[in-house]
Amino acid sequence: MRFTLELGIRHALVIAVACALAASAAAQTWPTRSVRIIAPFPPGGGVDFTGRLLAHKLTEQIGGSFVVDNRPGAAGILAAELVARAAPDGYTLLMSAPEFAINPSVRSKLPYDPFKDFAYISQLTSGQMMLASHPSVTVKTVKQLIALAKARPGHLNYGHSGMGGLNHLAGGMFQTMAGIRWLHVPFKGDGPAIIGLMGGEVDFVFASTTGLAEPAKAGKVRPIAVTGTKRFTELPDVPTITESGIPGYIVTGWYGFYAPAGTSADIVRRLHAEAGRALNSPDVKEKLAKTGNEPVVSSPEEFTAFMRAEIGKWAKVVKESKLRID
Repeated sequence: MRFTLELGIRHALVIAVACALAASAAAQTWPTRSVRIIAPFPPGGGVDFTGRLLAHKLTEQIGGSFVVDNRPGAAGILAAELVARAAPDGYTLLMSAPEFAINPSVRSKLPYDPFKDFAYISQLTSGQMMLASHPSVTVKTVKQLIALAKARPGHLNYGHSGMGGLNHLAGGMFQTMAGIRWLHVPFKGDGPAIIGLMGGEVDFVFASTTGLAEPAKAGKVRPIAVTGTKRFTELPDVPTITESGIPGYIVTGWYGFYAPAGTSADIVRRLHAEAGRALNSPDVKEKLAKTGNEPVVSSPEEFTAFMRAEIGKWAKVVKESKLRID
């Protein structure tokens, strides 16, 4: 009996060692085919822009082919579920936005666990959004917006990237803190929301500085204010919402990088190192700065801790706004 038990233990150890060696060998030859970076929003927004920058640099640095695969829907849930259920072989990755931290609070049930089902690679960037209007709207400042909204409650509207997303909550926070009432119009991503604003479908929009920078410079939209703690260097005359009359209003965004849980630690380490190298390259840093984003390369442990804090922060906001999506 004892001999059989010892034999079984040895057999299990041999299998474990063989699997570890096979995983290590696979990591050394990775990638041998195209790697997909799943983006949870359609083309034209900040996630797509930053994802394509990263994919291009990773292709240059590692070889093979890194491509962005846009899978919009349900504020990023469809994309996250796809990656959570993908083979943990390093060929399907996720690039996320703050919605990844918001969804656990606005949805009663998710088809994945935000921690157990993912291997955290790194936070990638930190940025902010912009409140902009259609040029035909007479409003040019936050104070004018508040005055008009109070004079015509429920008449003005703002577009955003989707129900329960960061942009949706940014508009809800603005409504609460400014003491106004306006309507929200959901689109399927930043890009469609910005196109809707330029086409006059909505009066205002909360969207990433990435997507709004060029339309604002071209006069296709009117920048009113930015949502972060400091002004956007590409549009230095545009104030923050805090300095425009709503003290304490701060909404910042970020992008993150993940693999399915169970992905080889060697592949995760390599992706972390190469992502950091890509984001800190002079050309990428310059392009990110022009869109209002800064590189943030954190360790997997730091990124996990950051995510726990973000989930807690947005849970409080969602509770106060009484927002639930089921």
